[in-house]
Amino acid sequence: MKTDIHPTYYPNALVTCSCGKSYTTGSTKPELRVEICKECHPFFTGEQRIVDTEGRVERFNRRFGGRPSQ
Repeated sequence: MKTDIHPTYYPNALVTCSCGKSYTTGSTKPELRVEICKECHPFFTGEQRIVDTEGRVERFNRRFGGRPSQ
């Protein structure tokens, strides 16, 4: 391998979710912030929830007359 071309590896990088959960993992960045993790993702929790960050669902419902989101 060539020397001095690889990024620094942080074996104890802190990952923080917007729901408040945090855990450690290995990464090339010392701290990571994520919006959805395994604790709050609808696939793992079993909830039917629409994650809408930019108002796309409401805009779709206004254009096409869909039922209002919950």
